[in-house]
Amino acid sequence: MTFVRSDPNEEALNPARLPAWATRGSADTPDDVAFLSGAALGALHVLVSDPALPQTLLRDRLALGAAEACVAWQGRPERAAELRDAVHLARPGDALGPAGEVLAVWRRVVARPVSTRSLARALPNVTSEAIEDWMTAGQGGPVARAAGVLEAVLADRPKDEVTALALTEATLSRALGWSHVTPVITAALPSRALRRTGEDLRLACHRAARAGAGRVAQQAAELARAAARLKAVAPKLRAKGAGQAVALFLENDALAPAALTHLMSDRAARRLCDRLVSLGAVRELTGRDTFRLYGV
Repeated sequence: MTFVRSDPNEEALNPARLPAWATRGSADTPDDVAFLSGAALGALHVLVSDPALPQTLLRDRLALGAAEACVAWQGRPERAAELRDAVHLARPGDALGPAGEVLAVWRRVVARPVSTRSLARALPNVTSEAIEDWMTAGQGGPVARAAGVLEAVLADRPKDEVTALALTEATLSRALGWSHVTPVITAALPSRALRRTGEDLRLACHRAARAGAGRVAQQAAELARAAARLKAVAPKLRAKGAGQAVALFLENDALAPAALTHLMSDRAARRLCDRLVSLGAVRELTGRDTFRLYGV
């Protein structure tokens, strides 16, 4: 599975889909579920390892999905739009609110190469020692190991789903040899699964890994095409700092024009965002006339 490039010097990104048999259809036995989740993750590994994919952008978009799932499990009403507002419209020093903090945690988790030190910095009130203890609790293959970590963290901190799932994803990513945490399971895991243990929890994680791999592959394909469009129009931009602004759009799920004002004036930043929308290179994400956010 590779990205198709029509020109060696041009990143025309068209990632192939994961095999349909690995991500769709029923699996009647635990062995079938485990086999298919492994097949889906193996195919996904090839995709997310391709350097042509905007990997930082993909991880930031996946962090949004993971945060949305966690917030929903907490019984809160905020969804993706409100989570983006809480984080991207906040001024330095502003409180993000409970839901915004969940997204901020996930963005920190995926931002740095996976390591105990990085995870301790990303997760509130969690020590490196505790992380090491939890992440050695799982045994077996990547998904079984991740399920063991999820069970161990929830046993110690039953109401801290964010920490539990962040370390679950970190364990899975590390076991698969990925350099950064790439959320696969969280957004596909039903909330009732968090009350399971042992084999029942492992089976739920295998199902979530299989479904999640398909979702990640679909998002990767969409972002690859969007990134190609943005790169194609970049030479048309004449504003000072436009190249650096494009680089930021290729790394962030959403940006407010204010996030570009270290590169250009506020007015120029707004004009650049509107220009990118008119060129079909980015989308306006809020549908509002003010306090707008933009993303590929």
